[in-house]
Amino acid sequence: MNLHSLTPAAGSVKNKKGRIGRGEGSGSGGTAGKGHKGAKARTGYKSKRAFEGGQMPLQMRLPKRGFKNINRVEYIAMNVARLQEIFENYGLKEISNKSLYEAGIIQKNDLVKILGNGEISAALNVQVANFSATAKTKIEAAGGSITSN
Repeated sequence: MNLHSLTPAAGSVKNKKGRIGRGEGSGSGGTAGKGHKGAKARTGYKSKRAFEGGQMPLQMRLPKRGFKNINRVEYIAMNVARLQEIFENYGLKEISNKSLYEAGIIQKNDLVKILGNGEISAALNVQVANFSATAKTKIEAAGGSITSN
């Protein structure tokens, strides 16, 4: 090992340009590689996310459409025919948010609404957030009961 063969460990030297702004002899003195004047040459420069050099940014030029209701309640729609499938596949006679979650059919905080499409023959006790009038009549006609949470 000689002095002329010593090198830093791999990955330890990050700045390949050398020392910036330390005289003209270093090759990057004076303006320190930042050019002359302008916002990027100043200290504390930080560009805005959508800044386009003073031109109106794209998201401000495009027209805005629609409305997002922050009070919207999102339901998982489930037809009466799906309840029949759940009874046949999982053997659930008591259908509630908890039993559907434990069976892996819905997520923990999902709200379920029963709709009246399809046929049902099993007498089920259904406890969900909401239901349609046709779903209620079909479930009760099959000998089941339905209650709202």
